[in-house]
Amino acid sequence: MPEKNIEKKIKANKEKREKHEALKKENKKVIKERKTKTVTKPIINMMSKADMVKGQGVLAVYEELVKLAKEYLTDDFDILVNASEKADIYHYHTINPEFIVSMPSKSSDSYSVGFVHFLPETVEDSLDLPELFRDVFDFYLIQFYKMMDYLVVVNPCFIKPLVDYGIDREAIVYIPNFVSDKDFFPLGEKRKKEIREKYGIDKDKFTILGVGQLQTRKGVNDFAKMAMMLPDIEFVWAGGFSFSVMSEGYKELKKLTEEPPKNLHFIGIVEREEMNDIYNMSDVMCLPSYAELFPMAILEAMSVHKPILVRDLDIYPDILFDFYLKANDVDSFVSEIVKLKEDDEYYAEAKAKAINGSKYYAREHVAMMWRDFYKMVLRDGSKLRSLKKERKKEEKKRKSEL
Repeated sequence: MPEKNIEKKIKANKEKREKHEALKKENKKVIKERKTKTVTKPIINMMSKADMVKGQGVLAVYEELVKLAKEYLTDDFDILVNASEKADIYHYHTINPEFIVSMPSKSSDSYSVGFVHFLPETVEDSLDLPELFRDVFDFYLIQFYKMMDYLVVVNPCFIKPLVDYGIDREAIVYIPNFVSDKDFFPLGEKRKKEIREKYGIDKDKFTILGVGQLQTRKGVNDFAKMAMMLPDIEFVWAGGFSFSVMSEGYKELKKLTEEPPKNLHFIGIVEREEMNDIYNMSDVMCLPSYAELFPMAILEAMSVHKPILVRDLDIYPDILFDFYLKANDVDSFVSEIVKLKEDDEYYAEAKAKAINGSKYYAREHVAMMWRDFYKMVLRDGSKLRSLKKERKKEEKKRKSEL
């Protein structure tokens, strides 16, 4: 491993440890303050190991929600992160096996919430696992979801598949993703050119940005084809092999990153704190993925007021409405990019769509959705458990009668 990469890894591990220590201090402060009060608020314990894998959307969603909760929900709840303290709600952001130990029993007065970022069929497009491991993982994933009292999906299209897997519809709630305009916002032209110079991007050329893990399903190969068809436009891809050799299409994409077209720049995994710069140095956010859930990258780019161009997937109309442009294949992507570059009025309209999208997913509105949801869990959790128990009895009775 090159010396530069070793230094980068050491720095990243140090920052990770510092974050963990800061969270522990915050937990201790909250717990200490609770002991001085006669009336205490319910505790929400955010459980996550998302920072084990860099450059993935799950980590971004988790970090944003923790910040949101601490900013908007503390009048009603005390927020802890990966704490050992008993909580009223355990919110699991990842599906790590060690979390099973912390899960409240169905007879307790605590409740579990699972965040559904993926399903077995969506994981297939991201990880290249042997069939045996795939079957075991898929079984574990669904069992983990079934252990939860409630599930929150980031896209309404997840609801039906979860019900088909045998999960009660009443236990599934849709709450959209969001980003903070304090972290993602437009920068001036001077700064934009400075950022381009830092990454070796032509300061004066129209620039298309792709963001995400390097996987076949992300449409990286099509992104490269666009670059070859449009040599006078700069193409930048931010993201890397977050799951290393297990990443779907690893060999082919590794070769592409080593021998890309001259106008295509693979800048690797970028720390989230630096992503605002990356969005700002571009002119258009292009995501040619063949399968998506609710990409944080799209919301982040909207917050920076960049036109959004994506593949025409069934999931987008229900979550992006008319805030984006769409294409079906490489030729139609190229056509849209050329029109955005050459038609100022068309570009302005596409930019206005993105701005409207950023307003729609304002964090204040989503914060109230989370507040109402957590209150509902505490209010109705025991009723839902009773309903599930009765349904299991009825199902068992039906099977015995067959």
